[in-house]
Amino acid sequence: MSSGEVREKLRRRAEEGADLEEVISRLKESGYLNDARFAEGFATARRDFEGFGQFRVMQDLRKRRVAPAVAEKAASEAFSEVDETVQAESYLVRKYRGKDLPVFLAEEKNMASAYRRLRTAGFGSGTAIRVLKRFSKRAEELEDAPEEPGEG
Repeated sequence: MSSGEVREKLRRRAEEGADLEEVISRLKESGYLNDARFAEGFATARRDFEGFGQFRVMQDLRKRRVAPAVAEKAASEAFSEVDETVQAESYLVRKYRGKDLPVFLAEEKNMASAYRRLRTAGFGSGTAIRVLKRFSKRAEELEDAPEEPGEG
């Protein structure tokens, strides 16, 4: 758990709000609460076990109340030697296992669904299109689609 999550849980249960910061401070001093260590483990687990992309991992860390700078550093380090295209392809194959992807992606609605799924998993639009092009020529149609806000 991040210190932000612990703080929120304790805030709901604490009788005295003044005691809260002292408890958090003691937990940090004792080594039980370390946001950097938590973020590193969380980012690595999300990358390795769930196959998510860097953007999704940073987003999830922020939801877990990890400071933006700590989240960004942990995600950057976890993904420093990862080929995003290979990871996105692996994610797609795993999510659609049992399906013949070239046949499945020939349908426009399935192509759009796979694209949204890759984007939600934290992969950039360029990466998603590159991966989908490996399975279908129709992926080129996605390049003409407008970019989503906050994308870059």
